[in-house]
Amino acid sequence: MHVVKMACERPDDRGVSLSQWDCPELAVRLVADGVVECISSETVRRILLAHQLKPWRQHCWLSPNVPRDAAFAARVAHIVDLYTRPLAPTEIVLCADEKTNLQPRPRRSPTLPAQPGWPVRVEHEYRRAGAVNLFAAFDTRTGRVYACTAERKRQIEFIAFLEQLDREIPAAITTVHIVLDNIWTHKGHKVQAWLAGHPRFAFHHPPVHCSWMNQVEQWFGVLSRKRLGIDDFADPADLAAKLTAYVAHWNLHAHPFNWTTNSASKVMAKCQLLPAA
Repeated sequence: MHVVKMACERPDDRGVSLSQWDCPELAVRLVADGVVECISSETVRRILLAHQLKPWRQHCWLSPNVPRDAAFAARVAHIVDLYTRPLAPTEIVLCADEKTNLQPRPRRSPTLPAQPGWPVRVEHEYRRAGAVNLFAAFDTRTGRVYACTAERKRQIEFIAFLEQLDREIPAAITTVHIVLDNIWTHKGHKVQAWLAGHPRFAFHHPPVHCSWMNQVEQWFGVLSRKRLGIDDFADPADLAAKLTAYVAHWNLHAHPFNWTTNSASKVMAKCQLLPAA
């Protein structure tokens, strides 16, 4: 049980300057502490496997600043309702956010396409060439994406994106619901003034640290795999053009994501809801 006990402790607590244990380090420490005269890392591995222990792995979690109480559940339920209820012909629900600091990273040599027996080959060395920010909004019912690029991410750029939405969304749509996070770019005084002059737009903010509820994040994942997997663009203008082209490509065959009431219920079931104060 010495192996299990040690594996369940941080190395720093044992005076060992390691971030995490692995089997060889545990074996060395067991001998150094006089627990055994000799033990192999493979023996340590088998003992840990029997106890389902893998101390060399890690999982990040976040202590919520917002309590998981009835008010939290109500905000989640409100967003889920926007995603799942039948919409009137005059309504649209968009999920919006920014994918920031996208770097072109031009390579010293051109990227070579796949050949028989060879994968795609990408030059390792690249140079810095600025960055691009992508503003995007995902239509939850059709999957269509509205997007634009900008050098910076401030209220003024976000308002320019809202102006684009106002132009592109037909006037027959009299209520534009937009789900987006709680950062100042989305809630500042300039944005509030713009909203006051455009009453068909309504913002809906999920609870803090609930980015999983914003469907545009799922689309950003698709974008990262399909278009940004190889970042060898010539310059920011080239990257911006390729992003715009990918949005057009996506919209040719756009599809919504399969979001149901059960999608959130499974997550909420894992939250320990606190009683209302």
